Amino acid sequence: MPAEPPADLAGLVGARPGRARWRTVLALGACVVLVLGATACGGPRSGGRPAPPDLEPLSAIGEGEGRLNIIAWAGYAEDGSTDPDVDWVTPFEEETGCRTTVKLGNTSDEMVQLMRSGQYDGVSASGDATLRLIYGGDVAPVNTELVPNYASISSFLKDKSWNSVNGQMYGIPHGWGANLLMYNIQVVTDAPNSWAAVFDDAGEYKGRVTAYDSPIYIADAALYLSKTKPELGIKDPYSLTTEQLDAATELLKQQRENIGVYWSDYTKEVEAFESGAAVIGTTWQVIANTIGARNRVQVNTVLPKEGSTGWSDTWMISAKAAHPNCMYKWMNWISSPEINAQVAEYFGEAPANAQACEYTTQPDFCEIYHATDEKFASRIHYWTTPQQDCVDGSGDNCTAYSEWVDRWHQIRRR
Repeated sequence: MPAEPPADLAGLVGARPGRARWRTVLALGACVVLVLGATACGGPRSGGRPAPPDLEPLSAIGEGEGRLNIIAWAGYAEDGSTDPDVDWVTPFEEETGCRTTVKLGNTSDEMVQLMRSGQYDGVSASGDATLRLIYGGDVAPVNTELVPNYASISSFLKDKSWNSVNGQMYGIPHGWGANLLMYNIQVVTDAPNSWAAVFDDAGEYKGRVTAYDSPIYIADAALYLSKTKPELGIKDPYSLTTEQLDAATELLKQQRENIGVYWSDYTKEVEAFESGAAVIGTTWQVIANTIGARNRVQVNTVLPKEGSTGWSDTWMISAKAAHPNCMYKWMNWISSPEINAQVAEYFGEAPANAQACEYTTQPDFCEIYHATDEKFASRIHYWTTPQQDCVDGSGDNCTAYSEWVDRWHQIRRR
């Protein structure tokens, strides 16, 4: 289990990113096997991207099988055991007859391994896991016509590189958010609007800069370089050649000299800003909200002019699901406007269903999280697992995630 937040953090409304949202570093050995395995499992190319294993989506939903076994991030499938007032599993069971068991996943790597066991019907997968599951043949394509609530999912979350291949969806979007720039307004007084503040200009706040502790953070450096060094030819921050990865690695090694705190547990960044150990760095909106609610230090967030990275999580069905009808019923239930609103507010992210904003208890929740702001969403480059077959379809000369893991170890050892 991820570390629980301190008691005075846990009680904040809208400040529970999965009771300490973690997206921790993947184990190098496992990643090598999974990424290479996914490449080997892929079929012939189609439209510039390799085709995943040939699996058919469900053609019709029958009676529920009476059981459902799913893997989820903490806070995504609450059953009242954490908080009696937070329960969207029990009503689902009562409506469908699908008795549901939820296995909490602590990392994307763990979720992939659990799905490969064949014991689970589905998973709430992040973008650093989805393509491994798709190309590994671990999840099946989804017939979205069998999920009525898919129709009101925000269009900017559909048919994307992290949740579909060649026009075929492999899941139902759940929630999303941007990785923002946060700063202490009493120390950083120039209202920065560029990631230069934590890269080229980070020396101004030497030892008080924060960064996300994961190989996927390499994409943040790549995105910045795509705007500041166009001669590198970076078009997609998750589709990097060796030369481009070298440039991003070097930038992050330079940044390392100015980092005071690397974080993956959100409470670590809250505490760093409140103590003064950090004054600027990458963040999630829910972290800024938490700091604001505690009112110990004044911070502001901005989506910088270069754009940002971010996440969009997806409910996926196992290719070996023993209870496919119940899984389809769950995907429709959890993506309904009412339930999606409850999950988003509890967890601290934008809901995927555009109609969910009609059901949030906090009137300005969707405004704060830019839930239906397509222009805002278009500036986000959502986490996608890097592969040798470039995820943007540009070729087969990109670097795989295993190489990113190796580079991240180099950066952190410096």
